[in-house]
Amino acid sequence: MASTEFEQHTHEGVVHEHEHWHVTHNWSETAGTFEHLASKHSHPHDHAELTHSHVPHVDFDSEHEGEAHIHDHDQPVDQDT
Repeated sequence: MASTEFEQHTHEGVVHEHEHWHVTHNWSETAGTFEHLASKHSHPHDHAELTHSHVPHVDFDSEHEGEAHIHDHDQPVDQDT
């Protein structure tokens, strides 16, 4: 079982690819409300280095699978993109 103490650590910058969802909100005159339109696709993602604290990882990949996160386009890891 993982410790319940927060642990500060650094995730190195990484470029990886995985499927993710985009959701848009479009006003429907017919329904008089917003419709949620979703699409799923995959392309390379660029994550800058990050230092933070939380309960230590047990299995990093499975713990972050499906997690929503911000892709940092202002501080790209891959300077060629």
